[in-house]
Amino acid sequence: MALPRIRIAKDKAELVKALVDFNGARGPFQTYADAIVFAASLGAKYQKKVPLGVISNTEPAPISLEIFISRGYDPVINLLAIAQTQDTKILSTHDSNAEEKRIQIFEEYANGGLEKLRDELRGTVDYTDRLLLILSTQRVQEESTDEEFDLSRFL
Repeated sequence: MALPRIRIAKDKAELVKALVDFNGARGPFQTYADAIVFAASLGAKYQKKVPLGVISNTEPAPISLEIFISRGYDPVINLLAIAQTQDTKILSTHDSNAEEKRIQIFEEYANGGLEKLRDELRGTVDYTDRLLLILSTQRVQEESTDEEFDLSRFL
């Protein structure tokens, strides 16, 4: 039996192509799968799930789940599904509905993350530099919310 495919919304296809370092694009990711997993993680962080709507059937076409598994991304798909449903039965390998639901959750988080990326990258020429800035800003925000005693607040 063929493994299912991870689909990409048609309105996000150009963004996904631009995020990948391939065919003249100088994006920060090596593969479409890398870009989609990053987008899904971003969507989960901001709790942004968006239904796909119209699916892209051209470049990038739906990506085989096998590619995500071979790159070690299947735990991300599983963790997002458990976090969303709060039910470990979603990991069942014997229930095809569970697998479809896991993939749907992952696709919707990826689509939400791609929307967030599209907004953040609007007007940007170099996506790599912009993504590094976004990640470093996020890290600084997380560090500043730690509950440790900081003398700098008395300055």
